[in-house]
Amino acid sequence: MKSDIEIAQEAKLIPITEVAAKAGISEDDLELYGKYKAKISDEWFEKNKNSKDGKLILVTAINPTPAGEGKTTTSIGLTQALNKLGKKCVVALREPSLGPCFGIKGGAAGGGFSQVVPMEDLNLHFTGDFHAITSANNLLAAILDNHIQQGNQLNIDTRNIVWKRCLDMNDRALRNIVIGLGKKTDGFVREDHFVITVASEIMAILCLAEDMDDLKERLSKIVVAYNYEGKPVTAGELKCVGAMAALLKDAIKPNIIQTLEHTPAFVHGGPFANIAHGCNSVRATKFALKAADYVVTEAGFGADLGAEKFFDIKCRKAGLAPDACVIVATVRALKYNGGQDLKELSVENLDALKAGICNLEKHIENVKKYGVPLVVTLNAFSSDTDKEIEFVKNFCEERDCEFALSRVWEFGGEGGIELAEKVLKTLEEKRSDFKPIYEDSLSLKEKIECVAKNIYGAGEVSYSAESSKQLETLTKLGFSDLPVCIAKTQYSLSDDPALLGRPENYTLTVREVYVSAGAGFVVVLTGQVMTMPGLPKNPAAYSIDVDSTGKISGLF
Repeated sequence: MKSDIEIAQEAKLIPITEVAAKAGISEDDLELYGKYKAKISDEWFEKNKNSKDGKLILVTAINPTPAGEGKTTTSIGLTQALNKLGKKCVVALREPSLGPCFGIKGGAAGGGFSQVVPMEDLNLHFTGDFHAITSANNLLAAILDNHIQQGNQLNIDTRNIVWKRCLDMNDRALRNIVIGLGKKTDGFVREDHFVITVASEIMAILCLAEDMDDLKERLSKIVVAYNYEGKPVTAGELKCVGAMAALLKDAIKPNIIQTLEHTPAFVHGGPFANIAHGCNSVRATKFALKAADYVVTEAGFGADLGAEKFFDIKCRKAGLAPDACVIVATVRALKYNGGQDLKELSVENLDALKAGICNLEKHIENVKKYGVPLVVTLNAFSSDTDKEIEFVKNFCEERDCEFALSRVWEFGGEGGIELAEKVLKTLEEKRSDFKPIYEDSLSLKEKIECVAKNIYGAGEVSYSAESSKQLETLTKLGFSDLPVCIAKTQYSLSDDPALLGRPENYTLTVREVYVSAGAGFVVVLTGQVMTMPGLPKNPAAYSIDVDSTGKISGLF
C-alpha cells in the first residue's frame, strides 16, 4: 500500500470551481486561492440562507489510543460513499495545525483513499487562516503591554494578566518566559506565556462567530487581565477590536477543497479539543447544510470530549441539531483498552476485546443520553479476525444500534457503502430528539458535575482551593449562565490517562477554572493539559523535504 502523501500526489484533482458547482456554488461566489482551493463568499450564504438544511451527521470515536481509530478518514470515506449512493453530501472538517505536522501526530487530511486534497497545502499554510488568528492574538498582546507601558490607565494588575501570546508550532521553550527585559523603553518586566494557535481563544471565537458583527462583539468580550480591584479588563477596553477584526476579515470565510473522489469538503477552523470545543467553524457547518442534503462533520478526540463539546457548546450556541451520530472504533484499540500489549494487537485475543469493549459501551450510552440515533463502525484492519468482528457486531446490535464495517482507508467511498447504508437506514427509521445534557440555568459546579458523572462516569468531583475561589469569582462576575468546557486527558474517560476501559466512581479533580468570555464558555482544567506541546526526540520535521520541482515528501 502506498503512503498517504503518495496517494494524494498521484490523484487527479479537478478545478475547485467544478467541485464547488456540485454544491451549488458558482465561480462568482468563490475567492480562489489557486486552482484547487477557495473561500466561499458571504453573498452565497445570504442568497441561500432560507433554503432547507440538510441532515447533520456527527462522526466521533472511542477514546484515542496509540493504535489509532481513523475518525477523519471515516468522515471523508462516509461522505464519498453517500455520494456513490447518489446522495448529495459534503464533509465539514477542521483545519490541521502546523504543530502536529512537524511533531509526532502528523496532519489531519484523512488517510489512504479517504483524504481531502491538496493534502500538502491543507497540512501547511492552506489559506492563511491560522496565521491571521496568530496575528490577531499577538496584536492584542502587544496592545496590552503597550497600554501598561504608556501609563496603564485601566489600572491593570500586572500580576493578574491572563492573555497569552501564541504560535502555531510546538515550542516548549516558550511555555513560560519573561518579557520586557532591557531598557525602560523595552516594556514592563513580567512573566508571560505562549500557547499553540489552536489553543487561542480567538480560534474558538472565529469558529463560533455567526458573522463579522458577531465576531467583533465576541472579540470585545475577551478578558485579557484583571485590574487592582479584581474586575476584568477586556479587549474592547483596549480599543483594538477593529484592528483584530481587520486581520480576520478573510479568515472568517469558510474554505472549500475536495476529497480524492472530488466531493466538496468545507474545511475551516481548528480549535483545541480540550480547552476549546474541538469542532470546525459554525459558519462552515451552516454553509455546508445549505449546500447539500447530507453533511458529515466530526469533533475532536473521543466522544467524551469532542461529542460532548459539539453537543453542549457548539450545538447549544449555534442552534444546531444533529440528526445522527457515528462512533468509530477499531478492534485494535478495543483490545488495547482491554489490556493487550501494543505490540500484540494484531494477534486475535477475544478476552482482551471483551475486557476493552466497555469503553465503546460507555460512549454508546453517552450519545444516547443526548437523544441522537447512532451507528457504530469498525475501521477495519487486515489483522482483524472474523470472530473479533462478529463479537463487536453482536455487542452493538444487542444495544439497539446499527453496526457497519468500514474499509474506507483501503477502498475509499466503495469501502464505506455498508456504513453509508446503515446511516441512511438510521436517519429514515429513527428521529433525533437532541437536547444538551444540562440547562443554562444550572450553576457552574452543577454543570461540571453533570458532565463528570453522566459522561465521564466519575463518582464525585473534587475542587482545589484555587478553583473553588475562581468559580465563586466567575459567578459573581455574571458568567454562571455559560456552558462549561472541561479540559482533561483524551486517553481516558477519567482525568488519569492510565485508566483505560471504563473507569467508574473515581474522583475527578478540578485544579483551575477561567472564562473564555468571547467564545462564551468557562474552561475547567483537570489533570495536566498541555496548551503548548513540545517536539519529540525525533520530530516528523526531520523527514519532511521538498525537491527542486516543489514536490513535498515526508508529510503524513
